[in-house]
Amino acid sequence: MELQAVLMAAGGGSRMTDLTYNTPKPMLPVGNKPLMWYPLNLLERVGFEEVIVITTREVQKMMSTDPKIKQDVKMKLDVVCIQEDGDMGTADALRYIQQKIKTDVLVASCDLITDVALHEVVDLFRAHNATLAMLMSKAHEFTETVPGQKGKKKTGEQRDFVGVDQSGKRLLFMANEADLEDGLSVRKSIMRKHPRMHIKTGLVDAHLYCLKKAVVDFLSENKSISSIRGELVPYLVRKQFSKTTNSQKPKDDTEDQNQKKTDGSTNHELLISSRDECLLQLAQERSCWNDHRGDMSEAYHGGKLRCYVHIMDQGLCYRVNTLAAYIEANRMAPKLFEEPAVHPSAVISERCQMGSDSIIGAQCQVADKTSIKRSTIGNSTTVKEKVKVTNSIIMHGVTIEEGCNIQGSVICSNAVIGRGADLKYCLVGNGQRIEPEDIVIGIQNHVKLQKKG
Repeated sequence: MELQAVLMAAGGGSRMTDLTYNTPKPMLPVGNKPLMWYPLNLLERVGFEEVIVITTREVQKMMSTDPKIKQDVKMKLDVVCIQEDGDMGTADALRYIQQKIKTDVLVASCDLITDVALHEVVDLFRAHNATLAMLMSKAHEFTETVPGQKGKKKTGEQRDFVGVDQSGKRLLFMANEADLEDGLSVRKSIMRKHPRMHIKTGLVDAHLYCLKKAVVDFLSENKSISSIRGELVPYLVRKQFSKTTNSQKPKDDTEDQNQKKTDGSTNHELLISSRDECLLQLAQERSCWNDHRGDMSEAYHGGKLRCYVHIMDQGLCYRVNTLAAYIEANRMAPKLFEEPAVHPSAVISERCQMGSDSIIGAQCQVADKTSIKRSTIGNSTTVKEKVKVTNSIIMHGVTIEEGCNIQGSVICSNAVIGRGADLKYCLVGNGQRIEPEDIVIGIQNHVKLQKKG
């Protein structure tokens, strides 16, 4: 694989702190696998032999002992640790490893779960010698009730407006609703070259990008850009049609120096590999193909900086960055792989009723007269007699005493649910002990601990 793979696995999970208080986001169990296992598996299946993993010391330590990472991942993992208390964005992290980047890169987030045919994104990048190719999918409406939010109105996220050409592949425009106080306006330079542009909403950025090496070099000289999604991608999309980027006229030294002083730009602003320039120019001159229907202007309108997007119409594509997405991912992720629903090391009573849509993890013990439906039971969990678990996620090392009824809940690792407890749409924190008479108190204490942390 001519691309280098980079996995961003240092995020704190700020929108799901109830889950990440004791377990780092990359190591949260999804279908009894660490969350970061899914993008690693995706990269390995398409042929990558090495991945640079940008993460924290805590995650690195957990990776070294996690059986799924140690046994399943055959690629070489080049782990680079950053400061846990540092305010480092994804672009900052890419800049941090610049010396390791020798070619173009594929950057993925640790919270991505998808069955995308990854070559769709990479082929776009290759075919058009693009500066950026990214993956987007249609937004999902999560229908499951989220624990702790029953009856609350869902706060709508601000939409992205994404402009593409007639092919639906060339990324021409991108803006967030929050930045459009004066309405949506499109620059004339875009409309002159692409008079018919489709504006799409309801799309989610999957945080998977193919980037030219020159983009990483550009970041090293432009330290004001901190985020790939929030700053770098909009910048690249916007600069496609700027005069300074696409001008074919040579500049004298004085004009070039003035340009550098005014906007801090450098030779990297063209963001195109010099080794490809001659071949690309020759191909454009001798080709009757172009990327815009309706006229015979030269391919790409002379632009050197090009952005593309692959939009998934079907298939599974989740970013597990909220509690609702985490619950949905646990429902859907097991469908990606044909594996036994019950781990061979689990001890399950013959008098247990278990639905085919449930998962039982390694070294679990499930006693008589239990019922488990549409649920995930984590590793080393003990479920005692006469327990009902429905539509719930039970993490690792949990103990559920006799006669409990658990519905629509998330029970974090090492919790103990006392005898006869009745939990509906509850979120129980890591290591908590819940008794029937103090269920609400236990959950409130967990929330208070979160706030103090």
